[in-house]
Amino acid sequence: MNDLCAEIGYKSINHYGEQLCGDHIEIAEQDEDSTVIVLADGLGSGVKASILSTLTSKIISTMLAAGLSLEECVYTIAATLPICSVRGVAYSTFTIIRLKDNRYAELIQYDNPQIILIRDNKKENYRKDEINIGGKKIFISEIKLREDDLFVAMSDGCPHAGIGMAYNFGWAADDIAEFMETLAPVGYTAKTLSTILIDECNRLYDNKPGDDATACVIKIRKREPMNILFGPPANRNDCDRMMSLFFSKSGKHIICGGTTSSIAAKWLGKPLKASLAFEKSDVPPIAEIEGVDLVTEGVITVNKVLEYARDHLKSNEKYEHWSMSKDGASRMSRLLFEEATDINFFVGRAINPAHQNPDLPINFSIKMNLVEELSKSLREMGKRIKVSYF
Repeated sequence: MNDLCAEIGYKSINHYGEQLCGDHIEIAEQDEDSTVIVLADGLGSGVKASILSTLTSKIISTMLAAGLSLEECVYTIAATLPICSVRGVAYSTFTIIRLKDNRYAELIQYDNPQIILIRDNKKENYRKDEINIGGKKIFISEIKLREDDLFVAMSDGCPHAGIGMAYNFGWAADDIAEFMETLAPVGYTAKTLSTILIDECNRLYDNKPGDDATACVIKIRKREPMNILFGPPANRNDCDRMMSLFFSKSGKHIICGGTTSSIAAKWLGKPLKASLAFEKSDVPPIAEIEGVDLVTEGVITVNKVLEYARDHLKSNEKYEHWSMSKDGASRMSRLLFEEATDINFFVGRAINPAHQNPDLPINFSIKMNLVEELSKSLREMGKRIKVSYF
């Protein structure tokens, strides 16, 4: 099995005064290790541009993932896109990154800014072969992947940032590459890198973007397994089996819940200690067990992690808080969002008597929903998720 994986993160800002973004990103999985990522930029901005880019990215990603040729995709787009009544053309530029078995990346670029490849913390020049499909000049490249490679795809709103303000002719591609070179060694996630890049574009636009701007960052990294134990098993006789399976897994181990951590401490033969690193927070304090990477409270902490996960997938505004804080939810968020690539959930179905108090807003179904929703959010981040119930 290939030990490399692709971490994908993206962020957009809308043209000032527009409710919809004229750029769209679509991700389609061909199989476990092969993915198609499409960034489309619709003509103009607003509703029309949003429709054009959404249709383009949906059609290309779906067709390529199904094994159809690039020529068929381009001709289908030409026949499908609505014609702009003002300009008389149906126009959407696109950038395609097709990852093959997490070993190769095929880059297909039409009229968008060229993809930047950062390798060994420096911009890498790569070969581009030109082809013509339906009168469109398209560049194709194939690159063998290496660990820590960074691919930065953009709509033209990024190099146009700062025109007439910070820069006379916008933010040049070489300057954007240099900006990303300084960030590459820090170890940020793909999502954080795309957020930093778009925030800088927004700053150069003086927070009034003259165009939609989107950045998609793909970071190639080695797989990092993570294991979460949440709740005791429904049958007490399953405790030893659950603990044995949980601790036999490679990677870091996180335990959520007071009863669960007590069972784990007993199984390990280690004391359960309250942590002295208490941070004033709306999240309960953590604990410590020798041999366990993180021990937290259960439902309240996991609910906070879910809140951070949803924000991370959208505006990523709470990044500064969870990336710096020391409470259980912030620590778990860093482990799950930034470190983990493969996450195994071990979920106990036991009903906590304390949660049966009608005055408490916690019940068994809420706990199960938390696991389901958090798993869904982590999958959207590109994590491989496996959930086992006991």
